[in-house]
Amino acid sequence: MILGLLVVGAYLAGSVNFAVLVLRLLGKGDPRTQFSGNAGTTNVVRIAGRFWAAVVLLLDMGRAAGVAAAAMHFLPPPLVPWTALGLLAGNRYPCFHGFSGGKGVGNYLGFTAVLAPWWALASCAAWVALWAVVRQPFIASFLMIAVLGAGQAAAALPSVTGAFAVALAAAFLVLNHRANVRKWRQERADRASSRS
Repeated sequence: MILGLLVVGAYLAGSVNFAVLVLRLLGKGDPRTQFSGNAGTTNVVRIAGRFWAAVVLLLDMGRAAGVAAAAMHFLPPPLVPWTALGLLAGNRYPCFHGFSGGKGVGNYLGFTAVLAPWWALASCAAWVALWAVVRQPFIASFLMIAVLGAGQAAAALPSVTGAFAVALAAAFLVLNHRANVRKWRQERADRASSRS
């Protein structure tokens, strides 16, 4: 019962998309209709700059941290990762924004920062290191997701229930980047054909 209420509450919290709200307040329009079409931090950088992207990321992380803190207070460790799924579903399919939202990586980072802060910090270092090599934010995000998932699994203790929730969340985040992967592969194919 408590788990169900927390998952629903996490979904509703995740359904508040700060990228959409902040850009509307700035008069910059809807991020879902510009550049990559994603309502997330990377697209906010393109539309409004790094400062406002940092604001959106901090709001996403703060909201996620609140959800994680509530889950840790009311649930045993193996059940806590299940609330992350509700949060991520709300971020991706927000009921307050026409069920079209962001990818959820910033939320996962904020959630994990409460459960396993050192793992969250390590995930940021991993993202920066891989981005410096590949210069593709979404590819760097895959490594970040893996590190965050490991941190959440460790925080959930040796538990099949917790590990399954973590695996679902990681798979969900990776699948959210399908369009990025298709676009990247097409661009590489186009460059290869233009050189031949």
